[in-house]
Amino acid sequence: MLEKAISQTVKKSALQEMNKELSESLPRLQLKIKEQNRPVILVFEGWEASGKGSVISSVIKYLDPRFFKVFTVEAPDEAEKRYPFMKRHWGMIPEKGKISVLDKSWYSELACAFLEGKITESEYDRRIISIRNFERQLSDDGYIIVKIFLQIDADEQKKRMKKLSDDKKTKWRVTENDRFQNRNYSKYYRTYDDLLSITDFPFARWNVIDAKRSTFTKHMVYTIINETVTNAMNSTKRSISRTSPFRLIDMPKLSETELDGKVISTERYPELLKKYQKKLSDIHNILYKKGIPLILCFEGWDAAGKGGAIKRISSALDPRGYEAVPISAPDKTELAHHYLWRFWNRIPKSGHIAIFDRTWYGRVMVEKIEGFTEKSRCDAAFNEINEFEYELTGSGAIVIKFWLHIDSDEQLRRFTDRQNNPEKQWKITDEDWRNRDKWDQYEQAVDEMIAKTSTAFAPWNIIEANNKLYARLKIINIIIKTVQNHIKNLPGSR
Repeated sequence: MLEKAISQTVKKSALQEMNKELSESLPRLQLKIKEQNRPVILVFEGWEASGKGSVISSVIKYLDPRFFKVFTVEAPDEAEKRYPFMKRHWGMIPEKGKISVLDKSWYSELACAFLEGKITESEYDRRIISIRNFERQLSDDGYIIVKIFLQIDADEQKKRMKKLSDDKKTKWRVTENDRFQNRNYSKYYRTYDDLLSITDFPFARWNVIDAKRSTFTKHMVYTIINETVTNAMNSTKRSISRTSPFRLIDMPKLSETELDGKVISTERYPELLKKYQKKLSDIHNILYKKGIPLILCFEGWDAAGKGGAIKRISSALDPRGYEAVPISAPDKTELAHHYLWRFWNRIPKSGHIAIFDRTWYGRVMVEKIEGFTEKSRCDAAFNEINEFEYELTGSGAIVIKFWLHIDSDEQLRRFTDRQNNPEKQWKITDEDWRNRDKWDQYEQAVDEMIAKTSTAFAPWNIIEANNKLYARLKIINIIIKTVQNHIKNLPGSR
């Protein structure tokens, strides 16, 4: 891939004239991006001393600074290492109508981690899948990704580093890692060449430029940005991937779930709850010591008892090591991003627990039924969600999902009790009653959701919740057993 770098074929004087015209077109392009509400990501990769900083400066000086942001991507720090590989990169994606400019990216992070022996070959392969899913999900959602790699040979890199090092004002810019890269140029070349070839996706192509001459480099960068963004905005074709490669577990429909007889006596409940909470507290300590994040996902019918179950779980946990995350309708900023963006920002770091009261599954339920999101995007979400949870579990997290199931009569009884009790009236809204009128639609959507997203790595647990006491104990017991089984199956465990 690197040997096919685009090289100069036009005289410098002609390039300078063309560059003036191309650079002046960038503000107009930015205006179109804003008008069409399309988010754009400009990824600048390349060798150290290849001129990325200079090229980026030449691009952004023509842009309105209110509508772009530049990110310099360094190696992850110790705090960032406590999250999945792609988490911090999700934080860099722009709002709709804006531009993110990346000085290095997930590609540099992956290549350096592999070359420096910090990750295994299997982890390298897994992270490539993560990158592909990330870029494809963004592309499906309308993001335009422009990827540019600045190519120079070893001699040119060495010459540039010497020039920088010889000047007192710039010598700080050449690090020992830069010199190491130059000494091991062939090894880095093979890795970059392989990486770019594998990640030259149809929805996010690589553009490799011979960066030996700055005038030509800028000319090609201006041209590539203009053409790639313009073609994407003019295209009427949008290919959205819906195929899931994950093995799914057969699950019963809600109508096949037996609710009768799933009860626990009020006499036994306090003793059993105390016993289970003690085990849960011990489990939390083990998770912290082993650095394993736990993500608990609660979905269910309105008034099914999600809040009560979460309260019994959280009261057994160290408050310094968990967060309860209530999910409501997305705000203006969240709507301006890919819908998974706000959930990536709320996942727990290693050893901590996140308890989601409603989740990313709103995309395939309320958003789909109420028509808040176009059907094609809702249908694509099944695969995107599976990929999201695969990324979490592949990074070492445990994901446990609960659907709290009650029948229509029990919901009506609870709604009526809330409405007639002044202390509980805040729990019932007009929206709850409207949702109840669409019970059959929601039941069909839930059945589809469970069938399409109950994977081997993150299966659903349908909880019989007509009896709240039974439901709470069953949920805590599932958490305990799931975590215990996970720990037992860790490499080196007996």
